Amino acid sequence: MLEFAAKAFVTLFVVIEPFGLVPFFLALAGGRSHEEQRRIARKAVFVAGVLILVFALLGRAVLQYMGISLEALKVAGGLLLFRIALDMVFAQHERETEEEEAEARAREDVSVFPMAIPFIAGPGTLASTLILTGAAPGGALGFWLVLLMAALVLVLTYLLLRVSMRLSRVLGRTGINVVTRVLGILLAALAVQYVADGVRVLLKL
Repeated sequence: MLEFAAKAFVTLFVVIEPFGLVPFFLALAGGRSHEEQRRIARKAVFVAGVLILVFALLGRAVLQYMGISLEALKVAGGLLLFRIALDMVFAQHERETEEEEAEARAREDVSVFPMAIPFIAGPGTLASTLILTGAAPGGALGFWLVLLMAALVLVLTYLLLRVSMRLSRVLGRTGINVVTRVLGILLAALAVQYVADGVRVLLKL
């Protein structure tokens, strides 16, 4: 169980990529007061957490209703995560279109969009959550363990966003890119594993 908890934590940390969120947060909220930045970070993490919880509780039922197997989701999620990993490795963060980014800059409240969705609780995060909860050992205990690890990653994300100004000065853009690329390599390997596991089961059907 401890090994699975570690895997869930690393998976969600790599997918959410808190360090990679720092430049986006600074671009959207860097010119605001420290109190306003804390409010935006707090609300963004809270909304993302609620979305992850709802998806973890209802996502599997929705898949069953649509006739989609967990193995098929693993393959689709793995391909999606691999696409995200490539962007991370080449430092090409395109989690929103240019129009959406312009709109986000002009919006008074950027905590829900784009910070919570799609930056924190994006498709990769939701797919990973559902895959982890579906593969969790120990029944309900494993399910809530995944959510606990998700909560831990969200807390770390909140703390990093709160100190984003200082973190940006310490690491610099180059430092943030280095961290992002390392996490991208890990995410690519994880994505390949998801696809391999899903295909292995699907080929036996």
